[in-house]
Amino acid sequence: MELRHLQHFVAVAEDQHFTRAAERLMVSQSGLSASIRALERELQTPLFVRTTRRVTLTQAGRALLGEAERILAQVRAAHEAVAAVQGVLRGTLSLGTEQCIAGLHVAGLLAAFRRRHPDVEIRLRQAGSGALAEEVAAGRLDLAFAYRTQADSDQLRSVSLASEPMTVLCHASHPLSVAGATVAPADLADEVFVDFQPDFGPRRATDAAFARAGVRRTVSLEVNDVHSLLDLVGENLGVAVVPRHFRYKRASLTALDLKDGGEPVYESAALLPPPQATSPAARALMALLESGGA
Repeated sequence: MELRHLQHFVAVAEDQHFTRAAERLMVSQSGLSASIRALERELQTPLFVRTTRRVTLTQAGRALLGEAERILAQVRAAHEAVAAVQGVLRGTLSLGTEQCIAGLHVAGLLAAFRRRHPDVEIRLRQAGSGALAEEVAAGRLDLAFAYRTQADSDQLRSVSLASEPMTVLCHASHPLSVAGATVAPADLADEVFVDFQPDFGPRRATDAAFARAGVRRTVSLEVNDVHSLLDLVGENLGVAVVPRHFRYKRASLTALDLKDGGEPVYESAALLPPPQATSPAARALMALLESGGA
């Protein structure tokens, strides 16, 4: 099994199309098809279901994809480690982040990293915490800044960044704005909620808080960005439960502390692969973050 076969396989799996994958890899479509057929012969099973419009992974292909991505990530890390020993950090830093992560200014950190390591290409992807954790564990991302969603495992470890309580935001004319400085989940049972999609960290923290309190809630207005959430609350279309630092993004909104007896907390973290699989670029970014160099 050759590395180029795995590289070709992953590209086709990502693009779900031979022509687009060939163009991205800058190889001929016939050469790409031959590479995939050689891999299928070696593994003695089809890896793709081919149609006139796209290709999809077979069950065997899905099983291979995660392993192929991890192998390619390890090879890339090996190349970058050799370059780092030679005194120059090169390669790619593939980073994921959730929006408005607590305790971190991502743009400032990346700008400082680029000044120190101009030969490293930075790739940034924004997504929910659950998806980011999966991408780091699969080797598709070098690290991610996200809500801490799970305990460390043999494929994923976390470094805590910040922890803060959850806050309720509402319009200044909303009845809650004069209810006092603190509310409990039970006080919000009949409210219309604005919230993020279920994969996002603040949504997970809020869902956990209400589950602990035994209070059911329905999210009527579901968004995937911070500004839309604040705009909807600002138009008095619902209330939102968010990490405390969100309260400073829209001064016109009323902010109330949320208490449920378990002190609902949003904890942000850097999610990384095991130390032996962590790329030199990821280690350099974490060293910069921990030194306060941003």
